[in-house]
Amino acid sequence: MDGRSQQYDRQLRLWGGAGQSALERARVCVAVGAGGGLAAATEALKALALAGVGALTVVDAATAAAADLAANFFLEAQSVGRGRAHELVRLLLELNPEVRGYAVPEPVHLLLADRPDFWADFDAVLACGLPERTLAELSRRLWDANIPLLVCRSVGFLSCVRLQVKEHYAIETHPDNLPPDLRLHTPFPTLVEYVDSFDLDNMEFKDHAHVPWLVVLYTALQTWTRAHDGRWPLSYRDKEQVREIIRAGIKRDENGVPLDEENFQEAIRAVNGSVIQTTLPKPIKDILYDDACINLTQKSSPFWIMCSAIRSFVEEDGAGALPLRGSIPDMTAATQHYVKLQNVYRQKAAADAESVYRRVLQLVAELSVESISETDVKLICKHSSSLHVIRGSCIYDEYQVGSPISSCIARHLEEPNPMMIHYVLLRGAERFYSEQCRAPGEWDPETDIVKLKTCVTKLLGEWSCPPLAEDDYVHEMCRYGGSELHSVSAFMGGCVAQEIIKLITRQYIPINNFFIHEAMTCNSATFTF
Repeated sequence: MDGRSQQYDRQLRLWGGAGQSALERARVCVAVGAGGGLAAATEALKALALAGVGALTVVDAATAAAADLAANFFLEAQSVGRGRAHELVRLLLELNPEVRGYAVPEPVHLLLADRPDFWADFDAVLACGLPERTLAELSRRLWDANIPLLVCRSVGFLSCVRLQVKEHYAIETHPDNLPPDLRLHTPFPTLVEYVDSFDLDNMEFKDHAHVPWLVVLYTALQTWTRAHDGRWPLSYRDKEQVREIIRAGIKRDENGVPLDEENFQEAIRAVNGSVIQTTLPKPIKDILYDDACINLTQKSSPFWIMCSAIRSFVEEDGAGALPLRGSIPDMTAATQHYVKLQNVYRQKAAADAESVYRRVLQLVAELSVESISETDVKLICKHSSSLHVIRGSCIYDEYQVGSPISSCIARHLEEPNPMMIHYVLLRGAERFYSEQCRAPGEWDPETDIVKLKTCVTKLLGEWSCPPLAEDDYVHEMCRYGGSELHSVSAFMGGCVAQEIIKLITRQYIPINNFFIHEAMTCNSATFTF
């Protein structure tokens, strides 16, 4: 095992070599403003550095103060009085020398005004503690450039993250409990030939007990469908009859007692999960017949070109089915039988992927775009049953009067004990900071209660929502005084880093698109704006 494999052993098991390579090529920017969020930002930076992200850029114009040490262990006592960006980068790189780090000690609003191309170099941007106007402008700029933006807030017991992404696709989504792709409903010729090579009725026990359960189940299904005019077993009663056919096929001793044949017991247990019809899942059908997939242009991403090729395969060679995944579950069977069965599925999967690849080459030639590797085509074919596409919304729109999120906020505020109220409070605190240049409660909590309530009421008015019925939430926000609790920020910083890794590797499904956590009651919620 080489040094890289040893260093990243655990995460290589999560997202593999391709995912790790994508991380090592990635460039992530973390922009920190004066409005808080330093602890969450550094926790996210820590997780990204340890994961091996290629380059981390910290944009922070502030000078490290003694107060920054209270909820942040990435700054030392000797850091006080020095530029925060340089100190953060210096200490973070000690965690992983393989990561490149850059410090940009400039305010974000000046970078937006004087260096508009600065942001184009990044694969993802994280913003923490930016004023409303700066955040809105950054959001608009990154939305136009199609660069993912994550906004993280952490105040007292409240923390949240908002993901802005124009369009994001994930190929390796790692779904839970994905049923095996065995095609028992629509068997392909080589599978039929393999199964027909076994004569279960005339086999000796020592051979009978080592036949793969897939053969046993397929044989029972053929018996059942012949007795039911070719119908496929769908109901519980139908499947129980299939199980009875399997039980009847178990060898018995001279006294009529069923022998211990584990492969037949496995076949019985597999009925629920494996006796399924071969269909095109609706979420995948929506992707394959999406306008972006049907109407390809030279600007179409490789993902949509490959999806178009898969749709063509489904309509023609696949006879309505996706490319075969090519993997089978473990089975109690003789080694030679199991290996041969594996090869049957692998060869069919390879043939399907080759058919899709030929279609991809044709589309690439017609569109005159860059070539797409056969490796990428094989990967998307393998995971074609669990593809996922997210189309998000722009944060800039949330900051406009008459925002389209108004109805969403109003609807959730009507719920009992709504988590949405915390989003309203965090936005109210943002508005307070923009007007007062300090966090609510930072100087005089009692006086700031009225001011914060005014900010919240104005926001609710802009969203056409009634004012808050109770002031308890406003009092609590002022009591926080804009402070960050390190444990809360550490939790949210880890969540943010996880979302960035999902975006970069295009594995697993990211949030869509707002996640909030209230640490006092340990309640969380996700909203789509």
